[in-house]
Amino acid sequence: MTPKPSASSTRARRAEPSAPQPPDSEIDFSDFPELTEEQLSRMRRVGRPPVGDAVKKSIAIRINPNLLADLRVLAARKHVPYQTLIHDILEKSVARASRGTASRRR
Repeated sequence: MTPKPSASSTRARRAEPSAPQPPDSEIDFSDFPELTEEQLSRMRRVGRPPVGDAVKKSIAIRINPNLLADLRVLAARKHVPYQTLIHDILEKSVARASRGTASRRR
């Protein structure tokens, strides 16, 4: 007998319809205080800025939990985020494979 999925599961939450958002023109900002020029000048954009011409694409992959744990340990030793480490490893591997292919073509 399979257990009944919990209502708090990700799939169940995704299935619930979200409350409709009012259009910007209907949002009441009257209780927000005005910002000073100093406050506005200190504000910074939130999120990752695009770097260079090629903005990185977010993907989802399935990876063995033991391998992921090893990558996280290695990344911690190198003081880099594990996603950055995975990216660097993949980039070096593709570059190495491309050089091997190019040398075989000659």
